Amino acid sequence: MHSLQPKNFSILKADTLEGTAQEAVDQLLKEGESQNTLASYRSALRYWAAWHAMRYGKNIELPLLPITVMQFIVDHVERMTTAGLTSELPVEIDLALVNAGYKGKSGPLAYSTLVHRIAVLSKAHQLRGVINPCHDAGVRELLSRTRKAYAKRGVMQKKQDALTKDSLQLILSTCNDTLCGKRDRALLLFAWSSGGRRRSEVANADMKFLKRVPHGFTYSLMHSKTNQTGMSRPENEKPLLGAAAEALGTWLASSGIVEGKIFRRILKNGQIGSSLAAGSVRDIVKFRCALAGMTGEFSAHSLRSGFVTEAGRQNMPLAETMAMTGHHSVATVMGYSRSGSALINRAARLFDTDIF
Repeated sequence: MHSLQPKNFSILKADTLEGTAQEAVDQLLKEGESQNTLASYRSALRYWAAWHAMRYGKNIELPLLPITVMQFIVDHVERMTTAGLTSELPVEIDLALVNAGYKGKSGPLAYSTLVHRIAVLSKAHQLRGVINPCHDAGVRELLSRTRKAYAKRGVMQKKQDALTKDSLQLILSTCNDTLCGKRDRALLLFAWSSGGRRRSEVANADMKFLKRVPHGFTYSLMHSKTNQTGMSRPENEKPLLGAAAEALGTWLASSGIVEGKIFRRILKNGQIGSSLAAGSVRDIVKFRCALAGMTGEFSAHSLRSGFVTEAGRQNMPLAETMAMTGHHSVATVMGYSRSGSALINRAARLFDTDIF
């Protein structure tokens, strides 16, 4: 019987990755992760490293002890004392972190930011295959009690305002017939009308996935936050009809774009530039909201939450709404729907209703 072992090839060890295999694994993990997620991971880990170096006077090394994670928590959240709200992070270190660019402002972190940074640390331990301090019972209980303490104080998670149909029409009225105005109108309607696309999905929208159909277009969303494996699903096809189709057709005709990214930068000389960054989508939303004189906190996510809220107000079937947005959680969509329908709830006017 002939040996199956090729000549001039070494046999690998079964308990470790050798040569370029580990590098290949790392590259695949990185390639399969979204750019936004990678950026947020890097930012969180840089903060952990800076905090650890300032707090303990030495570089961070994994695995961390659970007590270190607990210290991070009490350093970055407020607790109620007889003297009022306080936290454990020394003022000097807090200011140093701000001055070095690791924090945006002094003071405690938002609870959601704290949870995200601990989740990133947990992921780092998981990928290293070492004992994970974030799974420690004491750490988990401290996080749980912190959340409840914040809730009792009425500290709510800050949410961006939704751009529903009426408010969207206000900002669309600021889009004139210049090339920039045509692009922004097409971009806003593309993002909103196709189910509230995320900013990365808008920035990465490509002509190869756009198809002309009677009365408009369809866009094949092959990769998204809720479909990162690129599975073929009927709901991948997002229709763009009516005003959204008209605005997109006008932009494509005016810009001359026939391939590559749909939405591009517009240079000072009026020429079409490179593709937009995801952050530019947020900037366009904020700019148009300010131009329309709207007050509130708006971002790219306002288009997504606005679409779902409007669908709830108009009593759109839940299945149809979720097919457009790509949400997998009924609870999430219902939360938007309930929020949007609160002011038109007939039960709110029981006192004013004549039942006879």
